[in-house]
Amino acid sequence: MSKPTRRTGQRTKPGQGQSADEIRAREMASVPGLAARVAAGRVITDVLTGGHALDERFSPSAVPSRIAGLDARDAALARSIATVALRRLGTIRHALAALLEKGLPRQAGQLEWLLIAAAAQILFLDVPDHAAVDLAVRESRLDPKTAPFAALINGVLRNLARQREEFLSASDPLDQDTPAWLAARWRKTYGQEVAHAIAAAHREEPRLDLSVKSDPQDWAERLGGMVLPTGSVRLRSHEPIAELPGYSEGEWWVQDGAAALPVKLLAPRPGERVLDLCAAPGGKTAQIAAAGAQVTALDKSAERLRRLTENLERLHLRAEVIVADAMSYSGGPFDAILLDAPCTSTGTIRRHPDVAWTKRPGDVETLAALQTKMLDRAAGLLAPGGRLVYCTCSLEPEEGEAHVPALLRRNPDLRLAPITDEDPIPAEFVTPDGTMRTLPNAWPNDEPRLAGLDGFCAVRFERV
Repeated sequence: MSKPTRRTGQRTKPGQGQSADEIRAREMASVPGLAARVAAGRVITDVLTGGHALDERFSPSAVPSRIAGLDARDAALARSIATVALRRLGTIRHALAALLEKGLPRQAGQLEWLLIAAAAQILFLDVPDHAAVDLAVRESRLDPKTAPFAALINGVLRNLARQREEFLSASDPLDQDTPAWLAARWRKTYGQEVAHAIAAAHREEPRLDLSVKSDPQDWAERLGGMVLPTGSVRLRSHEPIAELPGYSEGEWWVQDGAAALPVKLLAPRPGERVLDLCAAPGGKTAQIAAAGAQVTALDKSAERLRRLTENLERLHLRAEVIVADAMSYSGGPFDAILLDAPCTSTGTIRRHPDVAWTKRPGDVETLAALQTKMLDRAAGLLAPGGRLVYCTCSLEPEEGEAHVPALLRRNPDLRLAPITDEDPIPAEFVTPDGTMRTLPNAWPNDEPRLAGLDGFCAVRFERV
């Protein structure tokens, strides 16, 4: 039997002969804003199911890249959606649970993350409701697992838009937008009122702080910012950093106001040999170098140290940069040492809302044990009469103040050097024991984004 002759000149149906991936790519390219929503949903998934850091997922070198092919505007939109979704995750989940009477369907693929991204737009971003709903429905149809739930998505999101004010007015920052284990910890450590204020501060996206080489008031005026009580400059606007005056000239660098305080407590002097352990990303190294000290910046991450080196070059500052594990490093002795130890980073949730959802209760104990070893190692590298400042960006006392008594028992040649009136640390941040503790709810401001700073603990020791 002869084969049937193939007809010529027939028109193919839209999508005929194309793979699912090709159809998906064409749809995302042809519908404005759709690719940004897809990227946001994928990043939220990476953070909440894979424990990835939000900044990492938006890095150009991330593998797999969620922003590949996006222009700058769509990439910024995707980041805004993902950030606010994580910042207000508890409120979003509570609202969706109330609207999904039977809960999330099983075997629904990316449905939960798609809904979370869309809800973040409806509740917290300046996105028209109809656009958020329509693009979520379109996105669902790109995936065979979520396509059957297009009508459900449409109904849930429309109801969310109608009940927006009801859900927002009933939302509590400590009970909903804070993981239960952290809320319990902060209530125990700081009391109900302060714990609630910390959680409320985490809801606000903060402005950037800068450390400047000289004349903070002049730079605040030139950049349209404000001088903080500690001498850092807080920007009022949100503009591309590299386009601001002084960036290319290396006159300042981005550093939270609280993160700048440990070096001020260390008070490095010109000519001193200073070791910055766990130095990356380098803000504290820059402070030490700017003070005229001979700084050695040590970190085990070659990639992070590469960025540190690039920043120092821009700032026209010098440091000896060493890729090494702090626990095996045998240099020294040093006149002063800064140990900014690895920690849960719960003090940075206002800038990095993913931290709240990627850390687990057991992390505190694990990291506290590492900090104990690193403190002993740092003490062994300190010259007689030298100064050691230990700090962490954690709100958990086990990662900060609680180390002091045991460290002094293990190292009888160390003594606590309490903060005095002569130190450039605001009195409100000095504890009765003479250590430093900053909290995110500090420095209230009528404009919430200009308030607060990261949560830090810093303790100074001397070797006798």
